[in-house]
Formats: sequence, C-alpha cells, structure tokens
Amino acid sequence: GFQGSFDGLNLLAVGKNAPPVLIPYVLQSLMFRSQDEPFTLYPLLADSVVTPPDRSYVEFHINPKATFSDGKPVTAEDVLFSWDLLKRKSHPFRRGYYGKVKQAEALDPHRVRFTFGPGSDWELPLILGIMPVLAKHATDPETFESTGFNALLGSGPYLVSEVAPGTRVVLKRNPAFWGADIPTLRGFYNFDEVRFEFFRDGNTFTEAFRTGVYDFRVELDATRWATAYSGPAFSDGRIVKEGFAFESPRPLNAFIFNSRRPEFSDLRARQALLRLFDFEWLNKNLFRGQYKRTASFFDESQFAAHGRPASAAERALLAPFAAEIPSDVLEGRWLPPQTDGSGRDRKVMREAVKLLAEAGYKVVDGRMREAKTGRPLAFDIMVNSRDKERIALAFADTLKLVGIFPRIRLVDDSQYWSRLRKFDYDMIIETYGNSPSPGNEQENRWSSGAAEREGSLNYPGIRSPAVDASIKALLAARGRDDYVAAVRALDRSLVSGAWIIPLYHAPERWVARWTRVARPDTLPKFDFTPDVWWQATP
Repeated sequence: GFQGSFDGLNLLAVGKNAPPVLIPYVLQSLMFRSQDEPFTLYPLLADSVVTPPDRSYVEFHINPKATFSDGKPVTAEDVLFSWDLLKRKSHPFRRGYYGKVKQAEALDPHRVRFTFGPGSDWELPLILGIMPVLAKHATDPETFESTGFNALLGSGPYLVSEVAPGTRVVLKRNPAFWGADIPTLRGFYNFDEVRFEFFRDGNTFTEAFRTGVYDFRVELDATRWATAYSGPAFSDGRIVKEGFAFESPRPLNAFIFNSRRPEFSDLRARQALLRLFDFEWLNKNLFRGQYKRTASFFDESQFAAHGRPASAAERALLAPFAAEIPSDVLEGRWLPPQTDGSGRDRKVMREAVKLLAEAGYKVVDGRMREAKTGRPLAFDIMVNSRDKERIALAFADTLKLVGIFPRIRLVDDSQYWSRLRKFDYDMIIETYGNSPSPGNEQENRWSSGAAEREGSLNYPGIRSPAVDASIKALLAARGRDDYVAAVRALDRSLVSGAWIIPLYHAPERWVARWTRVARPDTLPKFDFTPDVWWQATP
C-alpha cells in the first residue's frame, strides 16, 4: 500500500510522479546492493567486476545467461545505451553521476568498461554497478520521457500485468526469469504476484490495511501506531506490530526553507523560525511522547556530529570556513532549541523576536513586518497530505503568537511534486531517506551546483562553501577515518546554516504485518525488505 497517486510508470524520466514498482522487479542493474554491508555489491547481470587500486576505471563482465523478458540477451551494447540515455534524459542526479565517466566502451559483447581518469570519485564503480539496464532494442530514446503507463522492457523477475492509472499496479512472476537460481537472489522474490495499491486519503489508507486489502504497512505516525492497531485481527494474531532497530542514520524529516525566497535568505530569520517550532508540546499532545527530536542530518549513526567534538581532521577541513561554523556546533554541543512544552514558551519567543529584529523585522499592529517597508513576514507552507497539514497547522499556531501568519496550502500529489521539481514553494515538509553509506547523493541534495538545477533534491537552495568542501572531501576519502570525518564535517556545515527545521524520528521502524505473510527471523543490519518474505503456510 501507498498513500498518494501516480501519473506514469517510468520512474527514470524527469517530470513523472512514478511509483517504485519497476526497480528492482522489472528493471535490473549490473550488481545488487547488500543491506548488511555498506559500499558492497554482489553479482547480478554482471558475474564479475574488475577495477584497479586507484579505481580509475571499472570493467563489468555480463553473465552470458542474462536475458530480457522477451528472451533476447543482455549485452554490453545495452549497458552503454542505458548509460548514454540516462546521462542525457534522466533525473539530474543520474546525469551528474554518469557524466563523470570520461569514456565508455564495449570490449566485446559481454564486457563493458567505464573509464573515469586519475583522482576520480571512488564510489563511481559502485554507482555504475547499480545503474538500471534498459533494452536497447525495445527502448525509444525519443519517447523515453513520455512512456506514460507503458512499462519499460526489463530483465527482472516480474512483468507488469495490470495498471489502473493512479490506483493500482500488478506484477506477475516471469516464469522464464533468467536469474532465478543465481546465489545473489537466493531467498528473494517468493511471491507469484505483487500488487501495489494507492490510496489518496490517509484514513482510507489505514482502514484498507486493517481490513486486509494489503499485507504490510510501515507506520510513520506515532498516534496511529499507538491507537489505530487494535481489533479482532490484532487480538487473535492475524496482524502483528513489530518495531525494528537498524544501524542506518535515521530519516531526516523537516520543515524546509526555500532560501531562494527573500523571506528565508537571511540566516537569522531561519534561526528565529527554528526556535519557534515547539517539538516538546507537539510530542506530548499529538504523539504521546513517542518521538525523538532530530538533531543531525545523520542522526543516531556514527556520522552524527552532535555529542561529539570535532576531530583534528574535521577542524582542518572546516578551518577555511571558521566564520560559518558556530563554536557549539564545532564542539558537538548544539541541539535544537528546547521549550517548556507549554506551547507558548516566552523565553524561546523572546530569542526568536530578537533574531528577527536583527534580520530587519519588528511587530507592528500585531503583525511581524519588515521594518523598512512595512511588508508582513508571510509565507506559504505547501503540503500534500493531511498528516503534514496537521503539523503545519500546529507550527502556524505558535508562529501567530509573534505576529507571523503563514498560509497552509494542501495540494494534490502531482502538483506537489511538479512544484518541488521547479522549486516553486516557500516552505515544505519533506523527508530525506538516509543510507549507511552517504556518497554522491549528498551532492544532489546539498551542493551549490544542485541549488538551481531543476529536479535536484536541494530543496532548501543551499549554497555553502563549507558544505561543498565537505562533500568533495567525503567523495575523495580513501580511508574510513577520513570518510567519517568528512561526513561529520558535512553534518556540522549543514546544521550551521539552519536551512531546515529538523522535526523528529521514531526510535524504531514501525511495521504492521498480516501473518498470512512470514518473514525471516534475522534481519539485515540497515533495513528490512519484504522481497525476502513469503506466503505463510495455513
């Protein structure tokens, strides 16, 4: 089950709100990511890989048994075709990744080499390894971005058998799947049919699970987790609630300022609004105290900077940007402002008003206004769900106490994602997933180069030399200590800019499951996947 809708199937094309159904079920990559080991891949379409110690190139040998679902073999030409097409017509982050390749060539029908040159990014062999491979003979570059609800031909274990636009996608097992017996996929893809159901309304989404329309649900709302999972199916064991703890950094859930807007271009204004988010009141009154406040872009992991003074390596990296990094951030003492939980903490409000005064605002006739022009400090908070709307309304109630009256705009999914791609918003509530191996995706999220690149994930519009230098250092790192230092330096740089208002995270991953499906007793270190579940024996 998913909340929302979709307007196409091609999740590789820009401009589409596509569901996560083609990868890895229909389209496959050269290699397969392990959820137990960061920076580790295993054979899939490629049965071997060669890269020299300096990683100046990577060479993949394609398994001769690998075929597309129409029976035609996967070849080096398909890999080169995919790389070239995605470099030109896919999302900006893919264009950035694949554009780092200096030369791509087919050495023979089953061998392809990508050359990067000296001093290259060490993650590039891995990034090329997880690139989706398209069928050259069945993919038209001219219509690639407008394929609508027609599925791309792939080499994966499933075929698209039904599409109800915006509502449902059904996959059926491909009985001729070439890779059913390869060791990498042992234990994966045990269902003959996989159905993705979409629900526009959050309550309908929840009730559909309770009545058995879909089999498992990742719960993101603490109130629902505490109150909505009860009834006969729970008491007699047909549904179970499970909390899973993983070693990955927690997802980053936040109000995001669009610093391209004049209202949020001043650091002091952003710092003031950060102080006005009353997490303590919200957690107590709406979430039954179940959430933890997020204080890092990589919280609860080895990469989080808070609680850790900067190492010598971090200080050396950040030394040229000393003016950007406050001492409490450098020393690991920074935490989001804490209120008394009353919903009207006067001390915090005084600090916020003082910062806004420094940024050129004052309260006139009950409204926070720009001192020079008299223009009210007003902005939209754009959301695409009732859950987000509830949080935005609670924040707005606090802002009104200091004369700020934001407008809450609830829009449909297609409009929401279209506007995000164009950076057409003032403030949003959004979540960034985190992996145990931060890498090139950080450039697409936070770098100056991504700030004006339409379709990037740099929603805040961050342009920071310290952030750019930290990203460059983490991509250039050759040893674990240097890598960890660079990611922590990135965390300190991002926190220092107050580009977001960090919200909260659950102490565990909350999952509810109908026991008609079973799961392994042992889970991966960094996440769970239903792709290794199976139909339970009656």
